[in-house]
Amino acid sequence: MNDLTGTGTLLRLALRRDRVMIPAWVLPLGLLVIATRTTISGLYPTGAGRAALAASMATNGSLRALYGPVYDTGIGGLTAWRMGSTGPALAGLMALLLVVRHTREEEEAGRLELVGAGAVGRRAPLAASLITGFGASLVLAVFITLGLLAQGAAGALALGLAFGGAGCVFAAVAAVTAQLTETARAARGIAGALLGVGYLLRATGDAAGPGGPGWVGWLSPLGWAERLRPYADERWWVLALFAGSALILVATAHALVARRDLDAGLLPSRPGPQGAGRRLAGVYGLAWRLQRGALYGWAFGYAAAGLVLGAITKGAADLGNGNRTVADEINNLGGTHNLVDSFLAAMISFLGMLAAVYVVQAVLRLRGEESGGRAEPVLATAVGRIRWAAAHLVVATAGSAALLTVGGIALGIGYGATVGDVSGQLPRMAGAGLVQLPAVLFVAASAVLIFGAAPRMAMASWSVASVTLAIGLYGPLLKLSQWALDLSAFAHLPKVPSAPVTAAPLVWLTALAAVLTAAGLVAFRRRDLG
Repeated sequence: MNDLTGTGTLLRLALRRDRVMIPAWVLPLGLLVIATRTTISGLYPTGAGRAALAASMATNGSLRALYGPVYDTGIGGLTAWRMGSTGPALAGLMALLLVVRHTREEEEAGRLELVGAGAVGRRAPLAASLITGFGASLVLAVFITLGLLAQGAAGALALGLAFGGAGCVFAAVAAVTAQLTETARAARGIAGALLGVGYLLRATGDAAGPGGPGWVGWLSPLGWAERLRPYADERWWVLALFAGSALILVATAHALVARRDLDAGLLPSRPGPQGAGRRLAGVYGLAWRLQRGALYGWAFGYAAAGLVLGAITKGAADLGNGNRTVADEINNLGGTHNLVDSFLAAMISFLGMLAAVYVVQAVLRLRGEESGGRAEPVLATAVGRIRWAAAHLVVATAGSAALLTVGGIALGIGYGATVGDVSGQLPRMAGAGLVQLPAVLFVAASAVLIFGAAPRMAMASWSVASVTLAIGLYGPLLKLSQWALDLSAFAHLPKVPSAPVTAAPLVWLTALAAVLTAAGLVAFRRRDLG
């Protein structure tokens, strides 16, 4: 037996477990790229219109930070422009979740120890998880390539490989973070934070004008995805950056897995105090102690993102003097004819959709505690199931509200500083952030229902968050049917601050979230633990 013995068997097991999760990521992402091509051809049917779009993007740093620069004015080139900034990030998120699920999460739950007692090599679980993550990324690349062949084979292949390359790199990143930490939550948190840093580096590099720090974009794999330049004299050598970094990270992960004990991470864990404080005397204190680290990390990211997005908002006003079609798209996102307010509404909605990702992570902490065997000792005391679950949900709800407030405040400060009106914009944007909370709670309630009724399918909650994010980001721009837009809870919210706040959708979403949460808790109470 060698270190890779059993890799094939573990790979088949992983693919069986992910037979729903992988298609739930690959199909929406691939279809989104194909639908974008169709929309682009309808919005910009003439070469003159596409050239005007490219000219307006060249002079507007705000839009370049969101979508990146336009390298080619063909239909394929504009499709790559529109999807090349956010799409690879979603592919990276898919891949890192898959790898952490089959490495650190299995180890934390104790299942990897049982598997390792058989004829399984030390590195086999890691190898199987990486093959799964790489395979899902490459299937997505093939899907995108086939869908865009009509626009040119070389460009279609380059765009597909941009998605696949980003997925492979962040799969390898997750493989390393899984060796560093003792919990799946921490591994996902660190890998997700690196993904967020990569997105900010990409946005900073793209926003830089002539003479600016455009080189910053080369520090991010998401920047490489753009700079591969699909449909615009493809730079095939950029693929070597994806391959080289992925190989280095994979080699690092395989070296680290042999240097640590099973169930342990390389980062040292702090020993706790001999006696528990008063705050740990109840389930609410315990839930806060378990959730606070992730919340602090998210809050820091929200503050940074809000400041950056607020600082680039002023440039949205220049769109009125540039390309009218792009201005109309921003207005569709923001729901008004005031470009600045529409841009702010789109950004606050984006922060709300990111909060949905956080709240799914917070809710799934329940499943992690259950599958890891840590919930059973707590529930063996005088703590009921509903009370235990409610403690985590209270922290998740309060944490979501805190993130939306922090993001709104940071956005108000960033924009207010550029227009000299911080005192006026800060409370305005903080209130706009809290308007997103009912939709965030609806996504959380969906995760609670899945956790309570079908715990083995709990990871499908990530698909709910990803579909919500994809529809919210691209649905209005793709001019999807209203029924498709309505699949996202965020489509029902008022477009603040560009539109007045109406209570009806907020009340209905909150009520539906309460019903779904109650149904999930009832199902959890009636089923077997574990």
